[in-house]
Amino acid sequence: MKLDRPKELQLHRNAVTLASRPHGALSPMLEIEFAELSDVGRVRKNNEDSLGHYAPASSVDARSHGWLFALADGVGGQDRGEVASRMTVDIMVREFSTAAPTESHSAVLTRAAQKANTEVYEAAHGAIATTLVSCALRFDRVAVAHVGDSRCYLLRRGRVQQLTRDHTVANETGKGPKNVLSKSIGYQMFVAPEVNEHELLAGDLLILCSDGLHGPVKEQDLVRVAGSSRNLNLVAQKLVDIANERDGGDNVSVQLIRILEVERVGMYRGRPYRLR
Repeated sequence: MKLDRPKELQLHRNAVTLASRPHGALSPMLEIEFAELSDVGRVRKNNEDSLGHYAPASSVDARSHGWLFALADGVGGQDRGEVASRMTVDIMVREFSTAAPTESHSAVLTRAAQKANTEVYEAAHGAIATTLVSCALRFDRVAVAHVGDSRCYLLRRGRVQQLTRDHTVANETGKGPKNVLSKSIGYQMFVAPEVNEHELLAGDLLILCSDGLHGPVKEQDLVRVAGSSRNLNLVAQKLVDIANERDGGDNVSVQLIRILEVERVGMYRGRPYRLR
């Protein structure tokens, strides 16, 4: 982000790996493993990034709701950026977990991001803000929503694709500093998140990250490091280490989601059915 961050210490450093076939599953269904890691970096004294996820508790929950991952990068220079990012992630998880069963993930993510924007804005009337990138997974699909310049990448068969478009002044006008946001959560009363959906294949790897990672770590590095180990905790740590070695001037956060198996479905009148 553009401005200096406050100096109050809030360090979040966590790595989780989980293979998910919820208890009670009798047929092929979406199965994933993931790791997440956030690091304060080498310069900042405060970590204003936040991470969170929702994991289904059963096979019924996996099919009605699915999985959610969210990453937010509090805007530096505005007081309590970490408050904005933590609020946003918590609201995304809350709204996702209470959504109506089988509701469209695109609709859920849009509503949740707008709800987060409203609550963050009302908390400080534009004095705090954050980016957001979030993805929801169910069956053989992923919906990706974002506001700001935190990114989502898809790695498939040795190739990387950026699924998000940076909401920065430079990206939208072709001039100006790259780190000045054109859109963020909490800065204005209304925000329109950008949402898109993609098909998933077994073996895919989704990468959600803040600009503290995607700035110094290039796409070819993502491919190389992701292919260096099957252990997602080690991959996450190596990516963060590279970001700190090359820059380290910002907080660095990443979520890695590997697709182990998918459940092929079609839709009829809004309801999924298995494809043979």
